[in-house]
Amino acid sequence: MPVSRIAIRRGKPAAYKQALMDAVYEAMRETVHIQEGDRFQTVTEHDAGEFGYGADFLGIHRTGDLVQIQIFWSPGKSAEMKQAMYRAIVARLEKNPGVRPQDVMISVFEAPAENWSFGNGETQFYHSAG
Repeated sequence: MPVSRIAIRRGKPAAYKQALMDAVYEAMRETVHIQEGDRFQTVTEHDAGEFGYGADFLGIHRTGDLVQIQIFWSPGKSAEMKQAMYRAIVARLEKNPGVRPQDVMISVFEAPAENWSFGNGETQFYHSAG
């Protein structure tokens, strides 16, 4: 049940943004085994004054082509699965649309199943004990 938010600097073509979404989705399918069709993604574009980052934080040199990826899902994925996903996302983005590995930042946020409603005002993946 992931929801992915991808933030970039304004000005990239539609094909670039689609490639970002495809790479994240395909890497998640491959490494953390999300269900086919479990694809909820947005790309937001920001002007330079709205897009801050540490250009050399942790000794990694980033450019204005930084891609900030936030993934929200329920707990349960191992650290090894997450690390495999990070590597797969970076490899796919480097191949298409050509993002440098240093320009990919990924963060994962976990929220329990009762915090998710995919429609109809219901919590599809939460089953109360009572």
